Amino acid sequence: MPMTEPEMTEPEIDHVTTPLLDMAYIAGGPADGPPVLLLHGWPDDAHTWDKVAPALWAAGYKTVAPWWRGFGPTRFLSSQTTRSGQIAALAQDALDLANALDWQRFSVIGHDWGARVAYFLAAVAPDRLCRIAALSVGWEPGSLPTPALPQAQSYWYQWFLTTERGAETVCHDGKAFARHQWDNWGPAGWYEEVEFERTAAAFDNPDWAAITLHSYRVRWDEAKPDPRYAELERRQRATRTLAVPTLMIQGGDDRCTLPATTETAAGHFTGPYRREVLPGVGHFPQREAPEAINRLLLDFLGTETAAP
Repeated sequence: MPMTEPEMTEPEIDHVTTPLLDMAYIAGGPADGPPVLLLHGWPDDAHTWDKVAPALWAAGYKTVAPWWRGFGPTRFLSSQTTRSGQIAALAQDALDLANALDWQRFSVIGHDWGARVAYFLAAVAPDRLCRIAALSVGWEPGSLPTPALPQAQSYWYQWFLTTERGAETVCHDGKAFARHQWDNWGPAGWYEEVEFERTAAAFDNPDWAAITLHSYRVRWDEAKPDPRYAELERRQRATRTLAVPTLMIQGGDDRCTLPATTETAAGHFTGPYRREVLPGVGHFPQREAPEAINRLLLDFLGTETAAP
């Protein structure tokens, strides 16, 4: 019998209700394809995968790319919910989304914050994951250590956000603050103005500044974590190695997460692990070099056939 092409669905923006959120996402690909969760970083949004998702759809995968809490059309259900930006909160949001979609096992591709969530999920819910691909962020066990001085210098914006003047800047001039990161995290001229403007619309979310501030303040113990996630964080800190097959992709000219900081992570993985460095690429590989990213991802995902 002749083979038939998988039934494809057009990309669409949809919403699902989780315990805390009305969570918006972009979905596409064949309805019966192996599921892949695409997780964006900061300052970014779900459209960061626009040049990646179609290659996954063509290879038979279905994808969901959500906007995090505080970004784009995603909204909290209650004004009383703590506006936590801690990685544990985002990881729980990702699990809640997968549960709402009835995904029992799935792969995760994450960039920046999304990469941190991918590692977090691999630590606390490895039975739910097929594979993870992490872009622009490495992993090491336990709590985040104080970075070496060159990396601390590149993280200036995170220290700035722990100050009241930093808070004032992100609250009143957040778009300019975000643009400054785009301008300085990779080679000059890597993005088009229309690309940034489309992404910056996601920062108009009324909780964007609060989520941004809490995420970076709590990361360095300068804010109180939401006790809702205490047990999840305890489990993550107790994990010493990751067994989920992992691909780490690093821009060779990343001026936010310096390439040297991700060179020695292999010893923290007991499952298959490889690191790929893309010369001349900055902090946003999926935007800067989508063809290279697509080749790496499709090779890594291979013939994964996990049922949704």
